[in-house]
This record gives sequence, structure tokens and C-alpha cells, in this order.
Amino acid sequence: MRVVDLASRPDLLDAALDLGDVGGQFIYQGASGRMITGDRFLRHWARYFLIALDDDGPMARALSVPLAFPAPDRAELPDHGWDQAIEWAAQDVMDGRAPNALCALEVVIAPHLRGRGLSAPMLEALKARAAEAGLRKLIVSVRPIGKEAEPAVPMPEYAARRREDGLLADRWLRTHERLGARVVKVCPFAVTLAGSLADWRDWTGVKLQEGENFIPGGIAPVHASTAHDTATYVEPNVWMEHPM
Repeated sequence: MRVVDLASRPDLLDAALDLGDVGGQFIYQGASGRMITGDRFLRHWARYFLIALDDDGPMARALSVPLAFPAPDRAELPDHGWDQAIEWAAQDVMDGRAPNALCALEVVIAPHLRGRGLSAPMLEALKARAAEAGLRKLIVSVRPIGKEAEPAVPMPEYAARRREDGLLADRWLRTHERLGARVVKVCPFAVTLAGSLADWRDWTGVKLQEGENFIPGGIAPVHASTAHDTATYVEPNVWMEHPM
């Protein structure tokens, strides 16, 4: 496996995006999700879009954005997690503000290669890229993989679970922990997404009912109002910080 970036291999963009997703792809329908398009990565953050290759083409991708944190007006990691990190990165581009940290947004492995331990090397590649760019830390608004099976469980309770060996119970949280990352806090509003009932049917294929709905890929309930034709999803994540 070798890792390249989009700056050196822009021709790989479509193939890297075609690797699929890891669930919850509807979150990209929100305002922040729509900001991080392939074209914008090409223009602004191509060095931070990493692609793992073998002889057959892309095996995995890891997307991240550089941003200023900490900064005088950003003393703490935000409760709005993934959404706020993308907003900060976009603000910094517009303002010409120099970044000092890298925020990982997603790591996606080709479906036929999942379960073979490729996620950890991709995270290590992001850490290496951050170091090469002179950035001081790698932060991640982690979306726990196993939470999809328990969307009604509060995130603080879920994220605190540990195995008998002392490691975090969720396997994606545990992957970060094994690489030296520490849990900073739960970000309760990491992703917020609202739309009409028709929007949600387009995004998920699910016809929502009045009240709480649990949908494929969701790690929290969708709250729907048939009277107002609206549904809102508020997803918690877990902020983790990797040492450099």
C-alpha cells in the first residue's frame, strides 16, 4: 500500500469517492456536508485528501481539513463538532488565517477490504501529513461505528464503555485510542440536519412517522412532525485528540 494525496493525483478523485461510505451518508445533505465537495478539496485542501493505492487502484481515502485551533476565539473544541470544524476551516480559507491543526473528517475503506486493519494506517498517514505541514495536532469528531446498533443510548453513556482489558468498547473509538488518542469530550450537536419528510425519504429511503424514527446509518433518532412536514436529526460525536 502506498499513500498519495489529491494534489499529486487529481485524476484519482472520482475513483476515491466511488469507494462508498461507512453509513450515515445522509449527513452530507446538511449545510456543512455540502461544503466539502470534491471540487472544493481540489481547490483548497488537496494535500489533506489522502488516497491509499495498490496495483488495482484506490483502496481507501482519508479526508481532513486544516484549521486554526486553539486560537484566541477558539479556546475549546466546539459542541457542534463535525459541522463546526468544517465551518472553521471554510472561515479560515476566506479570512486567510493560518491553520495550526488538522481535523479528520472521514476514513473510508473499499468494501472488499474492510476488517483488514487499514483504518489505522490511514489515520497514521493523516498524522504524518499534519506533521509535514507543521500542524501541531490531529483532532477528530469521531462517529462511533457501533452506535448505529444503539441509537437511543445517550452518547456519554455509550462512549464511556470499556472492555475488560480497559480499552474503549466501540471499535472505532478503540482504533483511535490504540494510536494514542485521548477522549476530550462528547460533542452533543456534532451534525445537525433538517428537511421535509420528502427530503428524508430521498436521502434515506425511509418514510418517517410522527415522533422518533430510527433510520439505517443513524446513530441518533430523527424527530419528525407530520403536521409541520419537517424532520430534524441531531447527531452526537466524540472529540478525540491525537498526539503528534
